[in-house]
Amino acid sequence: MPDAAQNPDVVVVGGGMAGLAAALGLSRNGGRVTLLEQAPEFGEVGAGLQLAPNATRLLKEWGLLDEALERGFQPKHLVFRDAITGEELTRQELGDAYIERYGAPYLVIHRSDLHGILLRACERAGIDLRTGSHVASVETIDGGARVTLSSGEVIEPGAVIGADGLKSSLRAQVSDDEPVGSAYVAYRGTVDRAGSGHENLEDVVVFFGPDCHLVQYPLRGGALLNTVAVFKSKSFESGIEQSPGREELEEAYADCIPEVRSAIDNLWHGIRWPMYDRSPIPNWVNGRLLLIGDAAHPMLQYLAQGACQALEDAAVLEQASAGVFDGSGSWDDAFAQVQEVRTGRTARVQATARQWGESWHVDGIARTLRNLLFKSKRADDYGYTDWLWGKDAAATR
Repeated sequence: MPDAAQNPDVVVVGGGMAGLAAALGLSRNGGRVTLLEQAPEFGEVGAGLQLAPNATRLLKEWGLLDEALERGFQPKHLVFRDAITGEELTRQELGDAYIERYGAPYLVIHRSDLHGILLRACERAGIDLRTGSHVASVETIDGGARVTLSSGEVIEPGAVIGADGLKSSLRAQVSDDEPVGSAYVAYRGTVDRAGSGHENLEDVVVFFGPDCHLVQYPLRGGALLNTVAVFKSKSFESGIEQSPGREELEEAYADCIPEVRSAIDNLWHGIRWPMYDRSPIPNWVNGRLLLIGDAAHPMLQYLAQGACQALEDAAVLEQASAGVFDGSGSWDDAFAQVQEVRTGRTARVQATARQWGESWHVDGIARTLRNLLFKSKRADDYGYTDWLWGKDAAATR
């Protein structure tokens, strides 16, 4: 049997954004936290991501926003354009009035930079960070949890937080569902902004095309240009996850303006990201196991909320578990509170992301109507975003 004195208060499974943020929040409450990552080292694969104010407010609360701002880039606008004509459809101002309304800025940042910021914060907090640690099973035993690693090691914490991502093995304890393929794939890439033709770009720009879209924005203080191309893939629909290269990619954007077609040169052509989500589920809890992040609510990327919702999960978990470590609260109550606060909100984000993506990729009369709707929106109109970005929307401090 493991030595009870050596057991942590809580084990977090998964060293991505959700796991690191949850571990940090729990440690802020005084918990002894062990985080288990199955990969041989910590890291994050990908290019840029967008952090709306519902996420940057939390980085501010955790004392991490200044570092994120230093590593990232603050765009001036969110701009939406038609990929066939190049016409601007609408823009969202992201300046002083926006920051005052939402309490924090809109930030774009490289995934590896945000991951590094969270990892270093966990190191400073004294969290036990372990790589090469594959979890074979999690059980609820005698009012606590038992975590068995593939190595045979057993850890017996008070609770386990499952943050093991889209293909979570722990999710099977609350649901028998599987990831849902969207038929769309993403290609990503970053290049030096100098010489890219976008040296003066200060916005996040999204081009809508039939069955495709393309996003561009600066990273790392403007030194890099980030490009993401997403399109409906015949090869993915046929069951092929990886069919990298240019042929299908170029075909998808053949009818777009030259600015969009030339952006394909900025992408990494050796790998693509098939786009999955899952349908919302009402229960994330099994005894002393709680799911968070993509393990609980994986979503399509159209609202740019995957990382944001993971940070919200961590913040609500921090609030709910405040009394657990001093004996004034319980894990059962904490998990119930997280589930009550988070499941409805994340289900709405998941469903809206699906609907939002469908509206981006329409053609014909639907494209005409979409463009008219977008052009009717003012740059200072917050009516469409308060539910998502507002200070009270996430029920976090």
